[in-house]
Amino acid sequence: MSRLEAFAALVLEENQHQNLIAKATEPHIWQRHIADSAQLLENVSRETLGVNAVGPWLDLGSGPGFPGLVIAALCPNMPVVLVESRARRVEFLNRAIAILDLPKCRVEGQRLERITPFVARAISARAFAPLDKLLRLSAPFSTRATRYVLPKGRSAAQELEALKPSIRAMFHVKHSLTDPEAGIIVKACHATSARMVQSLGGIRPPEGQERHADHRECQSEGGSGQDHHRHQYRDSHGGDGLAHAADRP
Repeated sequence: MSRLEAFAALVLEENQHQNLIAKATEPHIWQRHIADSAQLLENVSRETLGVNAVGPWLDLGSGPGFPGLVIAALCPNMPVVLVESRARRVEFLNRAIAILDLPKCRVEGQRLERITPFVARAISARAFAPLDKLLRLSAPFSTRATRYVLPKGRSAAQELEALKPSIRAMFHVKHSLTDPEAGIIVKACHATSARMVQSLGGIRPPEGQERHADHRECQSEGGSGQDHHRHQYRDSHGGDGLAHAADRP
């Protein structure tokens, strides 16, 4: 059983005891939750996932582990930090990390504002806060090299439009591969984000640590990182879980 299959089973089992996902989405867990989370890797550069990239992938408001724990399962050699303040969710995330054998993934069981800032290579958040608040709270963890990948559903364009023009110019909306009406707000690596760092209170990495290697920490031997994370959630019929997520029951 793959890590993602094991994780999906854990979520469905725990959902009988606490409300991790809507009951109506249980039959569609691969499309609505697994593939929806995994597709974020399509919007992250090779440099961001490189072994020499600075800092962990930071997932805000991880809840049951979407998207952060899915990213960790697909990239087990990359450090991932899950931020979740609700005690029962923290307990579930820690148990899932242990069962899935993900030693480079850890949970910060407190509010983001209480965490000592560190440099993050990427920041994701599926249902954490409105975009302006999310950027303000995450700015202390952001540098020029930090990649933002923020699934925002149908409100993506509207939330982006509400930002100050100087901040809005650093981001764009990508269409979701699992929901044609949903969007993902993305900030490119090395975008001109110094204004955001300054205006929102961000930090800069230590001198010389913005260099990145080309090797991806999600890469399997003999294959590209993209091929590897696609392979990880192929279904039993040989289909690609991302490209054909809508075909899942």
